[in-house]
This record gives sequence, C-alpha cells and structure tokens, in this order.
Amino acid sequence: MHSIQVTVGSRSGLHARPASLFVQAAARQPVKVTVGRPGQAPVDARSLLSVLALAAGCGEALELTATGDQAQDSLKALADLLASDLDAAA
Repeated sequence: MHSIQVTVGSRSGLHARPASLFVQAAARQPVKVTVGRPGQAPVDARSLLSVLALAAGCGEALELTATGDQAQDSLKALADLLASDLDAAA
C-alpha cells in the first residue's frame, strides 16, 4: 500500500467543482484510490458524494492511499491535482 499526504490548494476548498474534477481524475486511474484526513477512515476517491462529505477546506491536509502496480504514479497525479488551485482553472 502506498500513501501520500497533500494540502488542498483550491481557495474554496474541496467543494463542488474542485471535488468533481478530482473525482473524475480518480476514476481515470488504473488503481482504486482512497482519500481522507490523516488518522480517519478514508473514502473512495471516485465517489463525489463521499469526497464532498469530507468538507475539506483550503490548506487542509488529506491523505491519498492506493494499492497496485501503478499506485505511486496515480497518487502523484492526484496529489498534484489536489494541491493546485482548481478554482483558478474556471
């Protein structure tokens, strides 16, 4: 199992648009990825409702976890996305 911590970069946190972009990217990964606050139960990164329920704010640390041959590459891609300001892309 591989994991990485990342800080939410979107100014408004992981709300509707940034969460949707993150979930879509997670769904494209070849491995299942989970996301959650460090020390808490993670949720499926492909579930929009679950990701929205995290109510993660800007600057908050989240932990991404995955298992499999391409886990590290998937985590890196998703961490880079999550750390960026997805609101600025609008």
